[in-house]
Amino acid sequence: MSQCTTKEIQITGMTCAACSTRIEKGLSRVEGVEKANVNLALERASVSYNPSVTNTQALQQKVRDLGYDVVTEKAELDITGMTCAACSTRIEKGLNRMEGVSTATVNLALERATVEYDPSEMSTHDIISQVKKLGYEAHPREDEKQKVDYRLVEIKKQQKRFIFSLIFTLPLLWTMIGHFSFTSWLYVPDLLMNPWFQMALATPVQFIVGKAFYVGAYKSLRNGSANMDVLVALGTSAAYFYSIYLGYQSISMPGHQMGYYFETSAVIITLIVLGKLFEARAKGRSSEAIRKLMSLQAKTATVIRDEQEIDLPLDQVVVGDVLVVKPGEKIPVDGAVLEGSSAIDESMITGESVPVDKVAGDSVIGSTINKQGFLKMTATKVGKQTALSQIIKVVEQAQGSKAPIQRQADKISSIFVPIVVGVALLTFIIWVAFVSPGQIGPALEATIAVLVIACPCALGLATPTSIMAGSGRSAEKGILFKGGEHLEMTQSVDTVVLDKTGTVTKGEPVLTDVIRFGDWQEEHFLYLVGSAEKGSEHPLAEAIVKGIKEKGITYSSPSQFESITGFGVRATVGEKELLIGTRKLLSQAGIDSSAVDETMVELEQNGKTSMLVAVDGELAGLVAVADTIKDTSKEAIARLYSMGLDVVMMTGDNERTAMAIAKEAGISHVIAEVLPEGKADEIKKLQAQGKKVAMVGDGINDAPALAVADSGMAIGTGTDVAMEAADITLIRGDLMSIADAIMMSRKTMRNIKQNLFWAFGYNTMGIPLAAAGLLAPWLAGAAMAFSSVSVVLNALRLQRVKL
Repeated sequence: MSQCTTKEIQITGMTCAACSTRIEKGLSRVEGVEKANVNLALERASVSYNPSVTNTQALQQKVRDLGYDVVTEKAELDITGMTCAACSTRIEKGLNRMEGVSTATVNLALERATVEYDPSEMSTHDIISQVKKLGYEAHPREDEKQKVDYRLVEIKKQQKRFIFSLIFTLPLLWTMIGHFSFTSWLYVPDLLMNPWFQMALATPVQFIVGKAFYVGAYKSLRNGSANMDVLVALGTSAAYFYSIYLGYQSISMPGHQMGYYFETSAVIITLIVLGKLFEARAKGRSSEAIRKLMSLQAKTATVIRDEQEIDLPLDQVVVGDVLVVKPGEKIPVDGAVLEGSSAIDESMITGESVPVDKVAGDSVIGSTINKQGFLKMTATKVGKQTALSQIIKVVEQAQGSKAPIQRQADKISSIFVPIVVGVALLTFIIWVAFVSPGQIGPALEATIAVLVIACPCALGLATPTSIMAGSGRSAEKGILFKGGEHLEMTQSVDTVVLDKTGTVTKGEPVLTDVIRFGDWQEEHFLYLVGSAEKGSEHPLAEAIVKGIKEKGITYSSPSQFESITGFGVRATVGEKELLIGTRKLLSQAGIDSSAVDETMVELEQNGKTSMLVAVDGELAGLVAVADTIKDTSKEAIARLYSMGLDVVMMTGDNERTAMAIAKEAGISHVIAEVLPEGKADEIKKLQAQGKKVAMVGDGINDAPALAVADSGMAIGTGTDVAMEAADITLIRGDLMSIADAIMMSRKTMRNIKQNLFWAFGYNTMGIPLAAAGLLAPWLAGAAMAFSSVSVVLNALRLQRVKL
């Protein structure tokens, strides 16, 4: 079976949790789809599917078939190099085959291509690159408009709807206020009391502003489900058409004063539209973290092409381009320095305020700032492959994913609307039959109030808005949660297991001691050790080689080399056979090292790692290295203890060295001499004791343990493999981020529970009050609108969390 791919689809037209649940179920039923998540707050679907069975176009069409729309952008390109209809057909087919392109048409006469595409999947630059691969040239049209911000469009649309609705509703609101006993002094013109004048005011609100509710209700019912639109359409239509009926009755009874409900339907629609306006604005604010990250990106780059410096938009930079970066400018893309030297401010990635010196051969990260010198660099990663783009992608995936707690809310919301319609019908029957026999008016008011107050908008927004705000705020602090499930899981962690090297310590050990036995001269001894360790990529070996080099001693490459994982190395240098490593390594080779046990114990008690050196089967000496703890490790570990967490340090080092480092860092529980393959087993042992374990590491050998742990946290300064295996990436490499991640998870889950409490609270308290006739329909509409806004605003508090 082909490997699944994941596609993000931006959707418009959803109004409540029932909509998102319906789309999710619809996409899940598409052949080839393995999993679908729909986030109401982000208005985005995340779909994992088999590309050999289905494609983007089919998924987008399914969304449209369900009655919603998909956000796309349109690119107008000038094409050069076409000679006949076969050329335009070839380009058209090539573009339509691209993943993310909805439709592509090529006009030979105008030499123009029009491409509708998914902006989350690709950019204009990708389309241009495809045209070039097909053997033609493409350029964006100069008159191409700026890309549309669909959220801004939605806000403006709701503003227009609200203003239009308000103009017609205010006179009706005047009549409604005049009905109250405490406002009997208020003058109400006779014209406003005329049923046909009221109908003239209510009709545009009901059928122009309210058209969206009718269309939404029709599409929902057509697909076999019911959403918020059904409730609003039912409630307001009942009030509107019953008022028309009363109007006709008043003709036959001219002296009888009727109570009309035109103002009820108009005020409800106006308040709901106002709530949607507030909601759209608040949801826009919940994506603030993504916008902040995107604002860090450079907009243009100075590229050397044809021996000339030209300024190009960032999306036109390609891998291999040579770029010029002047002092004070942002590094445009990820790359490597070719010429020059400078200090680069990498604080936006690492959190470190001290600029990092860069010279020829060093890598640089896009969007960091060149503080001093003039640099010439080559682009190695562009577009969506840059470090910042990958961070943005992780944040977007986290915001678009679902936490397990949300799935429970989704199950409730999927059956909620039919239940509410049943409750409303029962309310009407009870009122007409028992509470006020034969009187339609009071029964209708109670029924409308039930329908309106019960809209499940707040329920659908309760979890995703908190996930968005929480993961966004975490990203600002250098903590990347890969999904909502990890954000939820982390709050239950009670044990934190720390890898030593590169996690608790700086991971940059230095050579501290050289001890020789017999007649070995230091220079020759270090020549052999340096030559043997040159073939190893272990941090300790690199420290030894670096220390020997700093002593001015040259070394060569070994003729034979073998790395023995967890024990040391075996190498041949010239005619000498060397073993460098642990006591066990020498013991297995039959070499007695007991003579240096006391020396090794002393070194290890001082936090130094010593490695025995044997030459041609004889003990020749030892070398020792030491790694210092990070500046913030001790404070961070104390903070973890203060949060009620158990802290464990796990390392492959011997117990004495491990205990020395642990004592310095303030850690009481140590698991030492663990082979790489044994780290995952140690995590399982802790889990078997009923502990919820977070594993924190940075190396390739940590990857299995990171995957097994309940919550795997990779230090961002570590390897790509570790970060791939982990659930959370701590970009800044600071152990303080562990406590921040757990604290952020706890605060987010607390916020979600608050939202769910209020969302359920509105309905559980509101429906009985409405059914009892204690809640006027217009007040029910206001409460429903306020419920959604209050849930979103509560979630947005997470954006100001202090850690």
